[in-house]
Amino acid sequence: MEKVRAFLKRKNIEFSAKRYFIDAMSAMAQGLFCSLLIGTIIKTLGQQMELPFMVEMGGFASAMAAPAMAIAIGYALKADPLVLFSLAAVGQAANSMGGSGGPLAVFFIAIIAAEVGKAISKETKVDILVTPFVTIFVGVAVSYLIAPPIGAVANAFGELINKTTALQPFWMGIAVSVLVGISLTLPISSAAICHTLGLVGLAGGAAVAGCCAQMVGFAVMSFKENRWGGIVSQGLGTSMLQMGNIVRNPRVWIPPILASAVTGPIATCVFKLQMNGAPVNSGMGTCGLCGPIGVWTGWMAPSEKAVELWNATAITPTAMDWIGMLLICIVLPAVLTLLFALPLCKMGWIKDGDLDLKL
Repeated sequence: MEKVRAFLKRKNIEFSAKRYFIDAMSAMAQGLFCSLLIGTIIKTLGQQMELPFMVEMGGFASAMAAPAMAIAIGYALKADPLVLFSLAAVGQAANSMGGSGGPLAVFFIAIIAAEVGKAISKETKVDILVTPFVTIFVGVAVSYLIAPPIGAVANAFGELINKTTALQPFWMGIAVSVLVGISLTLPISSAAICHTLGLVGLAGGAAVAGCCAQMVGFAVMSFKENRWGGIVSQGLGTSMLQMGNIVRNPRVWIPPILASAVTGPIATCVFKLQMNGAPVNSGMGTCGLCGPIGVWTGWMAPSEKAVELWNATAITPTAMDWIGMLLICIVLPAVLTLLFALPLCKMGWIKDGDLDLKL
């Protein structure tokens, strides 16, 4: 057993929830951002400006989502170069065999292939042949075995959420908004979760509402301590920056969560806000304004997932559509969070300095 532990330590193979479900999932979201998400934005801009080369450019970027996810996961697991580069093929295989639930298959299979590849890397004199072969062979073989069932489960669960939200927009609006919003602030990836589950339509709108409530909420609530730097870093960056303060005083999380519980059903029941862009946008909130951009791209050119589930078509947004998006994504999160924080501050549950990021 000691020899096994020593080998794993030498190979930097660490079986832990943090490494797999925080580090790897967060990196997977970055891979998604640098391929599918940015590709969708570029493609939509190209369509609106009638620039074919931008449409083609966006298509190239989007098509690389699976390899980008797998390589990002390998990077988070500190894979050696030959393992890292071999994961491109593994990601493509897992995603293809996983169908519409492919991203979840990529997540698990890339981890398995990366760890096996790390174990064999630099153990032979023909490493340049052995390591890529073993990494790709294991990844593709495992894809044949588990990618289809993983993809089917993820797709079924995602469809359940999407369709249940359409049937029960009030209660599911609250649930989706609160849970996805919380996952955005936690050190896991709400973007990867939304992409994996394919959250679009009303469920996507509720997810956008919850994520925006967390980011905008923390940004305005901590303005006294963090000023404009906090507005930018949290409102356009990530509310995850507040995790240290949340651990020290969990009560600071109450106002943004309550705000998301209000904006979620307003999005689904009042404004019928649908996020029909790429599902990854549902979990981005105001990070780079990707949530609102996803709503806009869904108006202009619905994603394949939105078309598949809801037969979504391009629309010309009305003034009410724009007002709804502005209220849900920016105005209501700011106002509601401040209103909910006020009594907590008076009760002494939230004190000066509790939200200081020391920027």
